Amino acid sequence: MSTELTLTKTRIQAGVWEGELRVAGTRTEPRIEVSHLTQPIDGVEIAEDPETPGRFILRVPIPREVLYDGVQSFVITEAVSGEKLGSFTIVTGQPLEDDVRAEMALLREELDMLKRAFRRHCLETT
Repeated sequence: MSTELTLTKTRIQAGVWEGELRVAGTRTEPRIEVSHLTQPIDGVEIAEDPETPGRFILRVPIPREVLYDGVQSFVITEAVSGEKLGSFTIVTGQPLEDDVRAEMALLREELDMLKRAFRRHCLETT
């Protein structure tokens, strides 16, 4: 049975990104990974909403050591399949005239994710 995952951002508060994850299909808790510049973020929490089956609350602490001038992109993926569920970007320092840098940073993250998935696929098929 397949599982469909839908992620919706709810807020960022006190250095923690929060989102709602809806799971259709199987009722098991999904395994979620969050990365910044291909490095995993520690402390990611996921908890099922006791009042709504299939609804999970995802909490991602934003480490202060990754915050510096510029655009910082975080990619949220399902750990088993590697499917990208969403992303969020934090801009610090000088205001940007355009969101091009944010888009470029996100594209780099996605390209790195695709490279890892391709390499994993090549290893598994040989």
